[in-house]
Amino acid sequence: MAADLPQPTPMRDAETVTPPDFAMPPGSCDTHFHVFEPGYPVASDPLYGFPDGTLQQYLKLTERLGIERMVLVQPTYYGNDNSLLTEVLRQIGPRCRGVVRIDDQAPDAELDTYHRLGVRAIRLDLFARASWPLADLIAYIRAMADRARPRGWHLQFYTPGTVVRDLLPFFADFEDTYVIDHMGYMKESDGLTEADLTRLVRVLDHGSGHIKLSAPYRLVGARPLSSLTPLGRALVAARPDRLIWGSDWPHLTDGQRDTGQYLNLLPAWAPTAEDRHHILVETPQRLFFTD
Repeated sequence: MAADLPQPTPMRDAETVTPPDFAMPPGSCDTHFHVFEPGYPVASDPLYGFPDGTLQQYLKLTERLGIERMVLVQPTYYGNDNSLLTEVLRQIGPRCRGVVRIDDQAPDAELDTYHRLGVRAIRLDLFARASWPLADLIAYIRAMADRARPRGWHLQFYTPGTVVRDLLPFFADFEDTYVIDHMGYMKESDGLTEADLTRLVRVLDHGSGHIKLSAPYRLVGARPLSSLTPLGRALVAARPDRLIWGSDWPHLTDGQRDTGQYLNLLPAWAPTAEDRHHILVETPQRLFFTD
């Protein structure tokens, strides 16, 4: 592994994380976390050094924040080798679900095994495919939807905001269930505009998609987190039942980030307990825990 890769900072102690300043409803779910343990195969081209973010560290965080259920998302660090993900699912049991990355030709038997262990979605890395023609991206998405559909799974998109923008006409008519990570990843620094955000909200309102309220720090850059309040409120006003919350723990590559600070953005975006119940409990239940 290249020595000049960005090196993640040590993990913040869970006891120093800001607790929720609102009542966490029973059954609250973090729909986006990663774990890293030594001894598992690493992708050939990792984007960062080995992170400090073990399962035991994460479980201490959930106790601090009142999170009872969780969804483990396969990180780019491990590529399409989901062996650590499946081991974590075995260890935690039915209160944890998984989102895998798969090879295009992964056999059905492999996917069936994942399902028995608690996998409920396929993660599509469109950062790695951002240079593809739009028609090729759409063909890839449809092929992955064909793999997900028979198992009642959905698709999750780890995608640059520019690609999300280009796919919005496709998403408007796409009938399969899907989730877009990190609030659409529509960064001003990448040239995304208010009009693009308005189109995203409109597609959420009328299509079959969901938005993950996760990783706000990836979007704001040097701006304050409060600059995302208009987007958060617009999404909640459109379809609170199509939103889920994810911590993006361990906040690569800065393990010192305060996860509680990001959880406490929710009351500003979703002021009512009913809407927060949709985001933290009901919609995760529908997407991940119906069986």
